[in-house]
Amino acid sequence: MIELVDVHKAFGPKQILRGLTLDVPEGQNTVMIGYSGTGKSVTLKCIVGLLEPDSGEIRVDGQVVSGLDPDELAALRGRIGYVFQSAALFDSMTVRENIALGLRRRRLPDDDIAARIDESLDVVDLAEAGEKYPSELSGGMRKRVGVARAIALRPAYILYDEPTTGLDPVTSAIMDQLMVRTRDLGVTGLIVTHDMRTAFTAGDRVAMLYEGRIRQAGPAAEIRESDDPVVRQFIEGRPDASHSAGRQ
Repeated sequence: MIELVDVHKAFGPKQILRGLTLDVPEGQNTVMIGYSGTGKSVTLKCIVGLLEPDSGEIRVDGQVVSGLDPDELAALRGRIGYVFQSAALFDSMTVRENIALGLRRRRLPDDDIAARIDESLDVVDLAEAGEKYPSELSGGMRKRVGVARAIALRPAYILYDEPTTGLDPVTSAIMDQLMVRTRDLGVTGLIVTHDMRTAFTAGDRVAMLYEGRIRQAGPAAEIRESDDPVVRQFIEGRPDASHSAGRQ
């Protein structure tokens, strides 16, 4: 389980997180929604120790992330897959070589690496793409390779940073199905997205981050019917002049 307790994070005078508290229960996909600049991606980076909160605690399976030494942090990251918004593939490497990178760092036997690559490509329906280079793939295929790379490490958790941004509706729907399939394999997901279809299709639980705190969190069906005016405005995509003027 991932637990965030009263987490604060600022960059200079700009306060991003202002007491964020959220549980990410095991075996489910939790979706975090919210306006741009509210700290959703910052939250993901804090969970894996790329950023350190100014105060508060982040616990993964009971371990306080900020209290881990480098070896312990490396072990923690080995249990967490991270799917970047841009897929973050190396253009000079084939799909198989990209997926193999993390596996080679674990010094797995070559046969095991090959088997895991085959298995993960099957999960994302890209079995025939192994020898292609990222430049030969569509944006949606590159994101699916990013998921395959995460799956190959057999993580307990996968963090998804805007997995459907820039994708057409059909490809976005494929990504939604893939995140559900990954959850069904026993991987706990935390999905950051602006896409409400993704939130309600792939998410078991939805939490809205607003002004640095969780405004509302609960089962996806409950959030869909929320009577909170801020939550309703966001999920319905209604503009609000005063809010827009205050955003940066």
